[in-house]
Amino acid sequence: MAKLFGGELATDHCPLATAFNEGENPQVSLTRRAFLHRGGILTAALALPQTANHQPPAPKFRTSLQASSLAQFVDPLPIPSIAQPIDHRPSPTDPSLKLPYYRIAMRPIESQVHRDMKPTRLWAYGSSSPGPTFEARSGQGILVEWANELPTQHFLPIDHSIHGAEADKPEVRTVVHLHGAKAPPDSDGYPDNWYVPGKSALYHYPNHQDAAMLWYHDHALGINRLNVFAGLLGTYLLRDDVEDSLNLPSGKYEIPLALCDRIFDLESQLNYPVSGNPKSPWTPEVFGDAFLVNGKLFPYLEVEPRPYRFRVLNGANGRFFHLSLSNGQSFHQIGTDQGLLSAPVELKRLSLAPGERADLIVDFSSSAGEPIILKNDISFNVMQFRVARNDQNKSDQNKVDSQHNEKNPARDTSALPSSLRPVPKIPESAATQTRMLTLVEVDDMVQRPVTMLLNNVHWNMPVTENPVLDSIEIWNLINLTDDSHPIHLHLVRFQILDRRSFDVSAYWTTGKLKFFGPPIPPDPSEAGWKDTVRADPAMVTRIIIRFEGYTGRYVWHCHILEHEDNEMMRPYDVIAKP
Repeated sequence: MAKLFGGELATDHCPLATAFNEGENPQVSLTRRAFLHRGGILTAALALPQTANHQPPAPKFRTSLQASSLAQFVDPLPIPSIAQPIDHRPSPTDPSLKLPYYRIAMRPIESQVHRDMKPTRLWAYGSSSPGPTFEARSGQGILVEWANELPTQHFLPIDHSIHGAEADKPEVRTVVHLHGAKAPPDSDGYPDNWYVPGKSALYHYPNHQDAAMLWYHDHALGINRLNVFAGLLGTYLLRDDVEDSLNLPSGKYEIPLALCDRIFDLESQLNYPVSGNPKSPWTPEVFGDAFLVNGKLFPYLEVEPRPYRFRVLNGANGRFFHLSLSNGQSFHQIGTDQGLLSAPVELKRLSLAPGERADLIVDFSSSAGEPIILKNDISFNVMQFRVARNDQNKSDQNKVDSQHNEKNPARDTSALPSSLRPVPKIPESAATQTRMLTLVEVDDMVQRPVTMLLNNVHWNMPVTENPVLDSIEIWNLINLTDDSHPIHLHLVRFQILDRRSFDVSAYWTTGKLKFFGPPIPPDPSEAGWKDTVRADPAMVTRIIIRFEGYTGRYVWHCHILEHEDNEMMRPYDVIAKP
């Protein structure tokens, strides 16, 4: 029997044949772009620039607040508090060793995200969203009890047709994943290991890895996108001696910037979009017009004319950020997801997919007395840096810095080293396994997405990826969709080998890769250790991975949370050496 794929007739040998469960409509399309052009409905869909090429159908939601109507740069940038241990407890692996013990409660809060908005209902780790920042040392483990003190009813729309979110499941479920951590499987935040209000989970983070910016967020199966949108995220800074020796800006001159976008209604409440189908309210992407930095809309930060270190996180559900400074000045990226690059990379524009992080040095020395705006996609304001004058009088200098509660600008002794940390390349010849893994979007007859798949299989199907502990594999991520997908692997770090464009239509017809042009190496800003990689449309993205740390079950998934929640996530097993 023939099937319709992307407007072309294909025979039963098409690679998508394994993508359908019994009873699903096999007449699907993998490409909506041409259909949208012919239908003339692109105008509204492209109102906000995105890396993802398609937008969700026009959602039916409450009247939205227009973020652009609000006064900008009237609220100071909040700096999340530092998490503090409350006790010491025995290590799970060595009871004679006492580890710092933290207890972080998930609870409802109200937060005023802008001076002219009413308080917004959020869910938070601790008393703020983002939650407190952890600071830990490499090789020094910690224990964290994540306590669910949330209400039993969710305030965002659950789609009970999605796997893991069926109507017989409790509405409010949480489990915490420390993104980028080399953690044992029982502390990784496996999506099925959720727990309900009144329960908690004690996790062990050994921190046996290089200095890096990690981040923690909810990972509950089927409602992860809602819990993160509600505010359940925070940052985790891991330090080590190599980083200390570089004399980078530190203290009040090192600032985390957790970025995300949100939609608010006229009552200042979160306005999560839904489809037009009340039985299936899931929508494939969420792009808001309100850009929050550390939980504030259009904040400002008072800075001195000197270098600063910014630890930037894209914590958005689906938005790709493309950041630049309004005065056109360059800045330096010194690190990526899993730590320091081998050398600084000079940039004028930084692109971050959901889940990615960047370690930046911005030098305000030549901008004394100027306001500088951090912009997204050139046209949209995110936050403002207010650079102090060089000629500030002594009384100005002695004023307490309201954002950091510190006096007197310190003399700048920081440096930007020409070399940072060696990043030895993993040779391709060391790989013992090469996997071909497809990224697939399944659409209905009017080209609305129905589900997203990895390698044409669903979440609850048997595990197909089972790397051996300490082995090296190459994964070929074959993107058959119109979107860029940020692919994240739990437990491990990896290196990007290259990207190469291919003929998607030919692949659907023959199951073979027909390449266009040579492989493209990763950008210099990606040429370090990664845990999340941008897999671009109609390209094969190759990564090389050493599966080190622990045996057990982990997951890999798209970090567009709406995709992850709707089947674009798969378990994988790290198995012991035979």
